[in-house]
Amino acid sequence: MNISDNIIGHYLRNCYFINGTAYAGKSTMCRMLAERYDMIHCGENYSLDMIRAVADPELQPNISYMNTKPSWQHFVKRSPEEYEAWVDGNAAELTEFEIAELIRLSDAGKKIIVDTNIPCDVLRRISDYDHVAIMLSPQRMSVERFFDREDPEKQFLLSVIDGCEDAPAVLENFRACIARINSPERFRAFEESGFFTLVRRDDGRDTREETLAALASHFGLDAGD
Repeated sequence: MNISDNIIGHYLRNCYFINGTAYAGKSTMCRMLAERYDMIHCGENYSLDMIRAVADPELQPNISYMNTKPSWQHFVKRSPEEYEAWVDGNAAELTEFEIAELIRLSDAGKKIIVDTNIPCDVLRRISDYDHVAIMLSPQRMSVERFFDREDPEKQFLLSVIDGCEDAPAVLENFRACIARINSPERFRAFEESGFFTLVRRDDGRDTREETLAALASHFGLDAGD
């Protein structure tokens, strides 16, 4: 069964999406917007336990990866090409789950802020310009600061890498994986997506309130739209 994009868009009319590259501030902004404007917060990998429980290895092989592969060490030791293919495949599979979950959450009647990996071509079909924002950071920042957060998932991956016999080489390889999915080509694709875009600057300033204000204005939250 296929559901037409205009029907999906109608049910997701209270959803606001932030996509982009790593270390651009997406998670922080989603959390701050949810707190400031009393929105439902769908953070990175929300509902993942349910998704993994429902995923079928034949229908969703990328989501089911950890149920079919031997260890987390296998996960961090993949080549950059393998990692990129998994990231893209995972995003495509998660999109269906994400849309279904957001339709369910929309029953509450509240605005929803979503830290999403739904591809831009899909967002163009199911959402509107003033409901989507792209946040970007330079590749060097995405790679060098990927683990500079208290994010439990990022710290878990770092602990897996540290537990490998060849930890320095594994870390170097995994950084190459992160660089590949935050490449200049992907940066440009986001930048040229046609959506409202903010680029994080590496100048040491705390720009959280400034960025929050820009996003709230773009989303029309202060106007109560």
